[in-house]
Amino acid sequence: MRRTVNVLRHLILIMTCLVLPLQTTAQETDQTPAILIADEVFITSDRTLVAQGNVEAFQNGTRIKAASIQYNQDTGALSIKGPITLTEGTETIILADAAELDADLQNGLLVGARLILAQQLQVAALQIDRVNGRYNQISKASVTSCRVCEDGRAPLWQIRAKRVIHDQLEQQLYFDEAQFRILNVPVFYLPRLRLPGPRLERATGFLVPSIRSTSQLGTGLKIPYFIKLGDHRDLTVTPYFSSVTRTLELRYRQAFRSGRIEFEGAITRDDQRPDKTRGYLFGQGDFDLKRDYKLHFDIETTTDRAYLNEYGYFLQDRLESQVTVSRARRDQFVRGSFYNFESLRAGDINDNLATVVLDGEYERRFFPAAVGGELRFTIEAHTHRRNSDRDTDGPDPDLEVDGRDVARIHGRADWLRRMTWGSGIVADVQTGVSFNLFDITQDATFAQNQSDIVPRAAVALRYPMLRRRAGGITEVLEPIAQIGWTRGERLLVPNDESTRVEFDEGNLLSLSRFPRPDRRERGTVAAVGLNWSRLNPNGWDANISLGQVFRRDADEAFSSSSGLDGTTSNFLLAAQVKTNNGVSLTGRSLFDKEFRFAKAELRGNWGFSRGSLGGSYVWLDEDLAEDRADAVSEILLDGRYEINRHWAVKADWRFNVADDRAATAGIGLSYNNECVAVDMTVARSYSSSTSVEPTTNFGFNVGLRGFAASSGNQRYIRSCQR
Repeated sequence: MRRTVNVLRHLILIMTCLVLPLQTTAQETDQTPAILIADEVFITSDRTLVAQGNVEAFQNGTRIKAASIQYNQDTGALSIKGPITLTEGTETIILADAAELDADLQNGLLVGARLILAQQLQVAALQIDRVNGRYNQISKASVTSCRVCEDGRAPLWQIRAKRVIHDQLEQQLYFDEAQFRILNVPVFYLPRLRLPGPRLERATGFLVPSIRSTSQLGTGLKIPYFIKLGDHRDLTVTPYFSSVTRTLELRYRQAFRSGRIEFEGAITRDDQRPDKTRGYLFGQGDFDLKRDYKLHFDIETTTDRAYLNEYGYFLQDRLESQVTVSRARRDQFVRGSFYNFESLRAGDINDNLATVVLDGEYERRFFPAAVGGELRFTIEAHTHRRNSDRDTDGPDPDLEVDGRDVARIHGRADWLRRMTWGSGIVADVQTGVSFNLFDITQDATFAQNQSDIVPRAAVALRYPMLRRRAGGITEVLEPIAQIGWTRGERLLVPNDESTRVEFDEGNLLSLSRFPRPDRRERGTVAAVGLNWSRLNPNGWDANISLGQVFRRDADEAFSSSSGLDGTTSNFLLAAQVKTNNGVSLTGRSLFDKEFRFAKAELRGNWGFSRGSLGGSYVWLDEDLAEDRADAVSEILLDGRYEINRHWAVKADWRFNVADDRAATAGIGLSYNNECVAVDMTVARSYSSSTSVEPTTNFGFNVGLRGFAASSGNQRYIRSCQR
């Protein structure tokens, strides 16, 4: 019987292709002939083609399934009985009880219909009028993206309208006499409303508003309006109103063939500073240039130091603007950068800081076959200047302006080679020479022009030992020792760039642990270390590093908390542990032989099926050389927990142990399902300065899913069970 039906379907398909084109060929030559498939097809005496049983029809990308279809060859009309499923591509589905359509399925009437867009948004209606295959005119409609249960319960939200027009080409929904309801309770009414379809990424119109409340600015409302300026440009204008402030926020974006730019900013008049217009401007961009060069720029500026923090736009204490051009290839790197810095700290005087910086570098690698190894040539150029034009003539506590400017060139040539002997010992040999040129102006305490040439060499030996254990576990133990030498005395130049030194496992074997070339270690230096690692594909992994540095002569340029002052450094201990149940720990510390800590940090994370928990602890000893009069001891905790499939809570807390007080605290509660997303947050900042006062922020956002937005994933869909 199955075979008979299939043969019959093929015969019907051939006959339909001969019959249906008769009424279209003379009228529209650009239309594709309709195709009809059914279990049973016959023609009545009045020339009506009747198809019954598993009926499917195709016309110009439109597919329709129905219980029966009647086609009048004289009028070209289709009379369809349901249940009906009409599909257009993968985005639009119409379900109906009955329909009257033309032969190409582009015009007609569907009764008792339901329109489904992108499997997210559904429109229930008394009837749908199809016009030219582009418009669906929907009468007495109910629109929602929430799951509709068959027990008659109202969806969480819906939009009732006298008429809805769905423009399939523009992917827009136009509402007449729209009424927004929550649990079938009317909330507000709009005579006209336009909303984007679920697959429309960019369209001019209002975005979801948000409520922000702070102890300084009161309760305010943000109403963003998105303006599409073309396929590659857009502008978002957001008025922000409260009893204290009148603010206009702006964001502009544009994409180019070879890059993109984005600018955001705000203009404010408020009661905090009623006689002043406040604001900020941030911008960034990236472009691909010719010959593999990349251009990147950042712009950060504001009218006053407190503005960004008060309005929650930026929480850092320094603004950085830059323009960088760079190119990276396998054996070559070149970069040129211009920076402008601005401190937002209350006690800083920007005229005294090196705010304008030019910095560039070029590096090239060669691999000579004659001597083996790698030859590396590097040259760096750097200059920084202060806005102050007053000379510094010596230490003076009453001197408020420091105008010292510095320019330098640093170059070096290095030869590096690794050798492995049959015994398993690995030797890393490096030797090279560097030169420095300094030009120091507006500071009589230093000679203006200084230069030197410095040779150096080092040999490092390591002996990796490997052990394999049952279960695929691998353990590696590697002792390390290095002896290095750098000739000459350090030039008497100011320390503007290497004021903070970090001693860690990454630079244990470096010939200089200063971050910049204005400071270089000199003399004979030795380092010893021990690395141990454990790799388990089915369990926990671990890495532990221990090291110490020895030098013949102490280097006074190292601060006490760096761990490198004196002839013997502090012990360096670093460890990482990661388990297969989501726990990871990372720690690093510097301590002396009496086990007194100079620095310590610990970070832990635990990710589990319903959330995550993280925390960190930092300890920094007091060090006047690093502008730290008191020790820093701080705890940070953060976490997220999914209460159930829809509800989640998150929190963070930062506590200053040294001052015995909290620094910041925040908590947030969110609800997500297939049709709505709700976020509520409370954040408190306890820090206080002359520019930033303690403040509490409240946030509340509601987003309706289904309109040009993601509807979440399957896990958020609610059940119809009570």
